[in-house]
Amino acid sequence: MAPGPNTPGGTIPGDTLFYAQAIAAAVAGVLVLVWARRWTYAIAFLVAASAAGAVLIYYFVDFGQLGPIPRMYDPSWYADKTISLAGELIAAIAALIGFLTVGRSRERDRESSAVPTP
Repeated sequence: MAPGPNTPGGTIPGDTLFYAQAIAAAVAGVLVLVWARRWTYAIAFLVAASAAGAVLIYYFVDFGQLGPIPRMYDPSWYADKTISLAGELIAAIAALIGFLTVGRSRERDRESSAVPTP
């Protein structure tokens, strides 16, 4: 993808970064749906938490351009950003809950099947 009119040469356009994040979120979601394991929940948590963190960091801090990542500082707050942040936080919390509970239910299943019945 060629840099847009507001994207300096040598940087990754912001749209491309958002598409990459969307692909990572879709892959994480499919992994959780297909293999509900601790590692898939961990991946889903990292993807969602990194997206939420990016929204918050780029709201509060102007890093300027970081290597190939363009300056993405946006100190304004609006409804779309609120909806995005809420969805990312909900996804991160759900993935964390899944990470913390998926192993325990399997351990209980193993323990109950290992105990002989009289």
